[in-house]
Amino acid sequence: MALAYDGAIQRLIDAFGHLPGIGPKGAQRIAFYILSAPEDEARELAEAIEEVKAKIRFCDICGNVCESSPCPVCLDPRRDRSVICVVEEPKDVMSIERTREYRGLYHVLGGAINPMANVGPSDLKIAGLIKRLESTGADEVKEVILALDPNIEGEATASYLSQLLRPSGVKITRLASGLPVGSDLEYADEITLGRALAGRREA
Repeated sequence: MALAYDGAIQRLIDAFGHLPGIGPKGAQRIAFYILSAPEDEARELAEAIEEVKAKIRFCDICGNVCESSPCPVCLDPRRDRSVICVVEEPKDVMSIERTREYRGLYHVLGGAINPMANVGPSDLKIAGLIKRLESTGADEVKEVILALDPNIEGEATASYLSQLLRPSGVKITRLASGLPVGSDLEYADEITLGRALAGRREA
Protein backbone atom coordinates (compact mmCIF):
# COMPACT_ATOMS: atom_id res chain seq x y z
CA MET A 1 0.00 0.00 0.00
CA ALA A 2 1.43 3.38 -1.08
CA LEU A 3 2.07 5.86 1.68
CA ALA A 4 0.40 9.27 1.52
CA TYR A 5 1.01 12.56 3.29
CA ASP A 6 -1.34 13.51 6.07
CA GLY A 7 -4.43 15.67 5.64
CA ALA A 8 -4.29 19.03 3.86
CA ILE A 9 -0.97 18.58 2.05
CA GLN A 10 -2.12 15.31 0.44
CA ARG A 11 -5.40 16.96 -0.52
CA LEU A 12 -3.44 19.76 -2.23
CA ILE A 13 -1.19 17.25 -4.02
CA ASP A 14 -4.26 15.34 -5.21
CA ALA A 15 -5.88 18.58 -6.42
CA PHE A 16 -2.83 19.55 -8.49
CA GLY A 17 -2.60 15.98 -9.75
CA HIS A 18 -6.01 16.36 -11.41
CA LEU A 19 -4.73 19.20 -13.60
CA PRO A 20 -3.80 18.33 -17.22
CA GLY A 21 -0.11 17.75 -17.85
CA ILE A 22 0.81 17.44 -14.16
CA GLY A 23 1.91 14.02 -12.90
CA PRO A 24 2.27 12.84 -9.29
CA LYS A 25 5.82 14.19 -8.87
CA GLY A 26 4.93 17.54 -10.44
CA ALA A 27 1.85 17.82 -8.21
CA GLN A 28 3.97 17.11 -5.13
CA ARG A 29 6.59 19.68 -6.18
CA ILE A 30 3.95 22.40 -6.70
CA ALA A 31 2.21 21.58 -3.42
CA PHE A 32 5.45 21.89 -1.44
CA TYR A 33 6.27 25.13 -3.26
CA ILE A 34 2.90 26.54 -2.14
CA LEU A 35 3.59 25.30 1.40
CA SER A 36 6.92 27.17 1.56
CA ALA A 37 5.75 30.27 -0.38
CA PRO A 38 4.99 33.55 1.42
CA GLU A 39 1.42 33.71 2.70
CA ASP A 40 0.49 36.64 0.45
CA GLU A 41 1.66 34.74 -2.66
CA ALA A 42 -0.43 31.69 -1.73
CA ARG A 43 -3.42 33.93 -0.98
CA GLU A 44 -3.01 35.71 -4.32
CA LEU A 45 -3.11 32.35 -6.14
CA ALA A 46 -6.23 31.26 -4.25
CA GLU A 47 -7.96 34.59 -4.93
CA ALA A 48 -7.05 34.43 -8.64
CA ILE A 49 -8.64 30.98 -8.92
CA GLU A 50 -11.78 32.14 -7.10
CA GLU A 51 -12.00 35.28 -9.24
CA VAL A 52 -11.68 33.45 -12.56
CA LYS A 53 -14.42 31.00 -11.55
CA ALA A 54 -16.68 33.84 -10.41
CA LYS A 55 -16.15 36.32 -13.25
CA ILE A 56 -15.15 34.48 -16.43
CA ARG A 57 -17.85 33.20 -18.77
CA PHE A 58 -18.17 32.26 -22.43
CA CYS A 59 -19.32 34.72 -25.08
CA ASP A 60 -22.92 34.02 -26.12
CA ILE A 61 -21.98 34.69 -29.76
CA CYS A 62 -18.57 33.12 -30.40
CA GLY A 63 -17.84 31.04 -27.29
CA ASN A 64 -14.61 32.82 -26.40
CA VAL A 65 -13.79 33.53 -22.73
CA CYS A 66 -14.79 36.97 -21.45
CA GLU A 67 -16.00 38.83 -18.38
CA SER A 68 -19.07 40.22 -20.12
CA SER A 69 -20.94 38.92 -23.15
CA PRO A 70 -20.65 39.67 -26.05
CA CYS A 71 -16.85 39.57 -25.87
CA PRO A 72 -14.61 42.48 -26.98
CA VAL A 73 -13.85 40.81 -30.34
CA CYS A 74 -17.54 40.40 -31.23
CA LEU A 75 -18.27 43.99 -30.17
CA ASP A 76 -15.34 45.53 -32.06
CA PRO A 77 -16.77 47.43 -35.07
CA ARG A 78 -13.35 47.34 -36.77
CA ARG A 79 -13.43 43.54 -37.17
CA ASP A 80 -14.14 42.08 -40.61
CA ARG A 81 -17.57 40.49 -40.23
CA SER A 82 -17.38 38.70 -43.56
CA VAL A 83 -14.94 36.10 -42.15
CA ILE A 84 -15.39 33.67 -39.24
CA CYS A 85 -12.40 31.67 -38.00
CA VAL A 86 -13.44 28.39 -36.33
CA VAL A 87 -11.12 27.13 -33.57
CA GLU A 88 -11.28 24.34 -31.02
CA GLU A 89 -10.55 26.18 -27.76
CA PRO A 90 -10.47 29.79 -26.47
CA LYS A 91 -6.66 29.61 -26.14
CA ASP A 92 -6.49 29.18 -29.93
CA VAL A 93 -8.09 32.61 -30.37
CA MET A 94 -5.17 34.24 -28.57
CA SER A 95 -2.67 32.20 -30.61
CA ILE A 96 -4.16 33.57 -33.83
CA GLU A 97 -4.51 37.11 -32.48
CA ARG A 98 -0.76 37.17 -31.72
CA THR A 99 -0.02 36.77 -35.44
CA ARG A 100 -1.66 40.17 -36.18
CA GLU A 101 -2.62 38.66 -39.57
CA TYR A 102 -6.32 38.13 -38.89
CA ARG A 103 -9.00 40.78 -38.36
CA GLY A 104 -12.21 38.75 -38.68
CA LEU A 105 -14.47 37.12 -36.10
CA TYR A 106 -14.16 33.78 -34.29
CA HIS A 107 -16.25 30.76 -33.37
CA VAL A 108 -15.01 28.45 -30.59
CA LEU A 109 -16.24 24.86 -30.87
CA GLY A 110 -15.22 23.81 -27.37
CA GLY A 111 -13.25 20.79 -28.58
CA ALA A 112 -13.00 18.42 -31.53
CA ILE A 113 -14.77 15.28 -32.68
CA ASN A 114 -13.17 12.38 -30.80
CA PRO A 115 -15.06 9.05 -30.77
CA MET A 116 -12.49 7.54 -28.37
CA ALA A 117 -13.46 10.17 -25.77
CA ASN A 118 -17.18 9.98 -26.66
CA VAL A 119 -17.14 13.48 -28.16
CA GLY A 120 -19.43 13.76 -31.17
CA PRO A 121 -20.65 16.69 -33.28
CA SER A 122 -23.59 17.28 -30.92
CA ASP A 123 -21.15 17.87 -28.04
CA LEU A 124 -19.54 20.80 -29.86
CA LYS A 125 -20.89 24.30 -30.53
CA ILE A 126 -21.58 23.50 -34.18
CA ALA A 127 -25.27 24.41 -33.97
CA GLY A 128 -24.25 27.90 -32.84
CA LEU A 129 -22.04 28.28 -35.92
CA ILE A 130 -24.89 27.22 -38.22
CA LYS A 131 -27.19 29.67 -36.47
CA ARG A 132 -24.70 32.51 -36.97
CA LEU A 133 -24.43 31.77 -40.68
CA GLU A 134 -28.22 31.58 -41.06
CA SER A 135 -28.88 34.76 -39.08
CA THR A 136 -26.33 36.85 -40.98
CA GLY A 137 -26.92 35.22 -44.35
CA ALA A 138 -24.50 34.81 -47.22
CA ASP A 139 -24.63 38.59 -47.79
CA GLU A 140 -22.41 39.20 -44.78
CA VAL A 141 -20.33 36.06 -44.05
CA LYS A 142 -18.27 35.24 -47.14
CA GLU A 143 -15.71 32.84 -45.67
CA VAL A 144 -15.34 30.35 -42.83
CA ILE A 145 -11.74 29.45 -41.92
CA LEU A 146 -11.33 26.05 -40.25
CA ALA A 147 -8.31 26.69 -37.99
CA LEU A 148 -8.32 23.37 -36.14
CA ASP A 149 -5.39 21.47 -34.65
CA PRO A 150 -3.52 19.44 -37.32
CA ASN A 151 -4.11 16.07 -35.64
CA ILE A 152 -6.56 13.20 -36.20
CA GLU A 153 -9.36 14.83 -34.18
CA GLY A 154 -8.87 18.22 -35.83
CA GLU A 155 -8.83 16.67 -39.30
CA ALA A 156 -12.03 14.71 -38.58
CA THR A 157 -13.77 17.84 -37.29
CA ALA A 158 -12.61 19.93 -40.27
CA SER A 159 -13.86 17.30 -42.74
CA TYR A 160 -17.21 17.10 -40.98
CA LEU A 161 -17.63 20.88 -40.94
CA SER A 162 -16.58 21.36 -44.56
CA GLN A 163 -19.21 18.84 -45.70
CA LEU A 164 -21.84 20.36 -43.41
CA LEU A 165 -21.19 23.97 -44.43
CA ARG A 166 -20.55 23.53 -48.16
CA PRO A 167 -24.29 23.70 -49.15
CA SER A 168 -24.52 27.15 -47.49
CA GLY A 169 -22.54 28.65 -50.37
CA VAL A 170 -20.02 30.24 -47.99
CA LYS A 171 -16.36 29.77 -48.95
CA ILE A 172 -14.75 27.18 -46.65
CA THR A 173 -10.96 27.35 -46.20
CA ARG A 174 -8.39 25.62 -44.00
CA LEU A 175 -5.01 26.71 -42.71
CA ALA A 176 -2.15 26.15 -45.13
CA SER A 177 0.89 23.96 -44.53
CA GLY A 178 3.46 25.14 -42.07
CA LEU A 179 1.82 23.70 -38.97
CA PRO A 180 3.39 20.35 -38.05
CA VAL A 181 0.95 17.43 -37.96
CA GLY A 182 0.22 16.20 -34.45
CA SER A 183 0.92 19.56 -32.78
CA ASP A 184 -1.42 22.13 -31.21
CA LEU A 185 -2.06 25.71 -32.34
CA GLU A 186 -1.23 26.83 -28.80
CA TYR A 187 2.45 25.91 -29.31
CA ALA A 188 2.88 27.30 -32.84
CA ASP A 189 5.06 30.40 -33.13
CA GLU A 190 3.59 33.61 -34.55
CA ILE A 191 5.48 33.46 -37.87
CA THR A 192 4.44 29.87 -38.65
CA LEU A 193 0.83 30.53 -37.69
CA GLY A 194 0.78 33.81 -39.62
CA ARG A 195 2.04 32.10 -42.79
CA ALA A 196 -0.50 29.32 -42.36
CA LEU A 197 -3.29 31.90 -42.13
CA ALA A 198 -2.04 33.88 -45.12
CA GLY A 199 -1.71 30.75 -47.28
CA ARG A 200 -4.98 29.05 -46.28
CA ARG A 201 -6.70 26.86 -48.89
CA GLU A 202 -10.23 25.76 -49.71
CA ALA A 203 -11.42 22.76 -47.69
